[in-house]
Amino acid sequence: MEMVAAIIYQLTRNLTPEEVKAGGFDKYYVDHGAGIYPCSAAGVPFNAMAIASKEDPLASITEDLAAEQKARAMYDNILRLSDDPDVNDAIKFLRQREVVHFQRFGEAMNILLEK
Repeated sequence: MEMVAAIIYQLTRNLTPEEVKAGGFDKYYVDHGAGIYPCSAAGVPFNAMAIASKEDPLASITEDLAAEQKARAMYDNILRLSDDPDVNDAIKFLRQREVVHFQRFGEAMNILLEK
């Protein structure tokens, strides 16, 4: 999340008020300026409801698997919208990490299921 926030900050920090309005970021800018406020693309703020934690390791790993796939899908969407090679390189790196995390969580689940 920090890397994506840093990319967004770098891309938007020098926008003029006219560019902010033309990009549709005026409402966000009024509340947050060029600061990064963690929220969805629809403007829904991040909160702890996004984190599902259970005592049961299989339930938690299943949530982790889903979270990794959701993050990968988000990066795929960003790549479809972006034409900036530097941004795309960073997003591709983050996307690949999600794929590896998914694989490792899958391996952990298999170990738990063998017990």
